[in-house]
Amino acid sequence: MPVAAFAFENVSVVVESGVTILEKIDLTVSLGGVTVIAGPSGAGKSTLLRLCNRLEVPTTGRVCFEGTDIAELDPLTHRRRVGMVFQRAALFPGTVRDNLRVANDQATDVRLVEALDHVGLPQRFLDRTGDDLSGGEAQRACIARALLTDPEVLLMDEPTSALDPDARHTIEALGRTFAEEGLTLLWVTHDLDQVSRVADRCIVVIDGRVADATESAKFLADRHH
Repeated sequence: MPVAAFAFENVSVVVESGVTILEKIDLTVSLGGVTVIAGPSGAGKSTLLRLCNRLEVPTTGRVCFEGTDIAELDPLTHRRRVGMVFQRAALFPGTVRDNLRVANDQATDVRLVEALDHVGLPQRFLDRTGDDLSGGEAQRACIARALLTDPEVLLMDEPTSALDPDARHTIEALGRTFAEEGLTLLWVTHDLDQVSRVADRCIVVIDGRVADATESAKFLADRHH
């Protein structure tokens, strides 16, 4: 039986105020392809994603990566294996080259150009600053930065929600290409049309729990109304 990318075992997340964000999650995320986590805003999707690279920790239960409890792994090493792209492109002050070298300070310009090429940006972008980039260009630069650690998994937290339709479709196409190249993607969205465009598998989260088959079908069917 193949090892799962992630396994959630009776995972709950309760914040200091006592509010339960996730409740008794039992879930397996397969290696390979694009697994989309869909659901309404505030359902707990991003918290579920952040558990996967230890930006959040469970209140109870455990999350395993390829069979090992994430709590037993070195966080920085784990985050190089499990990269993350956030909702809003987060570029540091300086050039795109400076930003890419945050992920790999030994990378040559040749390697950096390869990373940019992988996300459809030309070499001249190395010397551009984040302030000079459009939202879509900045997000692609962030994806290139995440790829420079040679991750096994890429976590995508609503990566297109702040982008215009053209940039959104560009990022979606990149995600599908990465999956075809063997990268495992875990992609959070509340855009039900996006689910149909990018997902190999879909997990629906509603009110902090994984929806059953009937609830999931009803939620996804609402896209057509």
